[in-house]
Amino acid sequence: MKATPGRERLIEQFKADGLDVMFGNPGTVEQGFLDAADAAEGFQYVLSLQETVAAGIADGYARATGGAALLQLHSGVGLGNGIGMLYQSLRGHTPLVVVAGDAGVRYDAMDAQMAADLVAMARPVTKYATRVTDPASVLRTVRRAVKIALTPPRGPVFVALPMDVLDELNAEPVLPAVVPDTDVAPSDAAVGRAARLLAAAERPLVLVGDGVALSGAQAELAAVAELLGADVYEVDSSEVNIRASHPLRRGQLGHMFGAHSAELVRDADAVLIVGTYVFPEVFPELVSPFAEGARIVHVDLNTYEIAKNHPVDLALAADPRRTLRALAPVLERELSPVRRAAAAARLDVRTRERAVADRTGERDRDGTPMAVFLRTLAERTGGDLIVFDEALTTSPLVTAHLPAERPGDYHLTRGGSLGVGFPGAVGAKLAHPDRLVVGFAGDGGAMYTYQALWTAARHGIAAKFVVCNNRKYRLLDDNIAQYWRERDIPEHAFPGSFDLSHPEIDFAGLARSLGAGGTRVEKPEEAAAAVRLMLDHPGPFLVDIQI
Repeated sequence: MKATPGRERLIEQFKADGLDVMFGNPGTVEQGFLDAADAAEGFQYVLSLQETVAAGIADGYARATGGAALLQLHSGVGLGNGIGMLYQSLRGHTPLVVVAGDAGVRYDAMDAQMAADLVAMARPVTKYATRVTDPASVLRTVRRAVKIALTPPRGPVFVALPMDVLDELNAEPVLPAVVPDTDVAPSDAAVGRAARLLAAAERPLVLVGDGVALSGAQAELAAVAELLGADVYEVDSSEVNIRASHPLRRGQLGHMFGAHSAELVRDADAVLIVGTYVFPEVFPELVSPFAEGARIVHVDLNTYEIAKNHPVDLALAADPRRTLRALAPVLERELSPVRRAAAAARLDVRTRERAVADRTGERDRDGTPMAVFLRTLAERTGGDLIVFDEALTTSPLVTAHLPAERPGDYHLTRGGSLGVGFPGAVGAKLAHPDRLVVGFAGDGGAMYTYQALWTAARHGIAAKFVVCNNRKYRLLDDNIAQYWRERDIPEHAFPGSFDLSHPEIDFAGLARSLGAGGTRVEKPEEAAAAVRLMLDHPGPFLVDIQI
């Protein structure tokens, strides 16, 4: 194969792996590589004004496509800017292929301007981090990184690309990366043991996470839960793992305080954990929250997370879909008539409770501006939209009106840091240009990555954005109130650092300054008109809703 500069051959390697869109922010040490990218046919560069935004858009794009996304950061300063968002991707298992340049291997001894150990910086927030130093191993290293990013447990990977290495001639073959097939099933003996452990339960419980969505196991999960008559709680879940309207779905376990999760799981005498780890709270319980003697079955392709914190009775390193599909018929045989009848009764109770809740229609009586906006949006769209949800304290209202029913229609923030909502919506819209995509964020979270609107306008990405504007970091108010209660501290004024009310931020005006449309909603009677404006606007559009 004829040798060409490594920077040009690298672009061909990315294209061979289906990575024909690169998100990033340019820098001097990447200039030759970016020049080659600009000249390459069938390769798109999506420009962001800051690396955090680029990382968030790439994360949203990967989540929406189900594949990997390519992210370019600028040396140490750009990687530093992106690290907070890369942490989101690491905790959420987003397969990002992250590259950053440096001046060159020959300058290493000089400790010059912008010199940094990029691999050491990236390692805590990636699955794999390396630096290419041999011009004959550029493509080999990138293929390895792509393979690692896409092999469960998925996650971001990092490759540092020195300028002088990319300037050298390269004759490596351009070949697609080989990603291992992990569609593996457990043994018949293991499935039988799992069925016996679960079938004897009087109070079964199912805990699920995004491993279910990754394997496409939503239907199989529902079938097993229905056989058991088991409540289903989502743990560290940010995708559609079970439809929101399913009567056995009980919502999310605790994100912040382990005591909340412990209260919900403590009565179960058998627990099936699928595609997640337990437990992800910021302040988790240090002892097992499960009842003594409870039988625990844990299914995941991520072996690190199985029994990471608490022991289990049966650990199955297997694909969730294959496992649940094999488990259902064996479980049905193992259930005694008494247990089968009890399971059916539990399912019937939850079904009737759901019907009563739907008839009550409390959400339809809410006359606040946000509720009227969401109700109108649901009516206008019939629920046919993709929601990127970083609404945080307003999220329960968002999901009440726009429930997550279909895989791919809902993405929740994850990882604990702010700023993913708006860039995530941009990435999702780029992945699905024919779908309506709406990103929700609080006013605090929106300001972390507001430049995402500029990228949307520049590239003609018609995502829509909603600011849930309560003029504060409301989640911090809620959390410190819990802190006070736990320590018997009398309630008093919230810290001033939680307040965002002054000076007031003109979100709609700021959106217009970045090339997007925008409007503000202060009263309920203004909400319906705002929905019409947003849906009729041909490009990116933001609605600032006062709460």
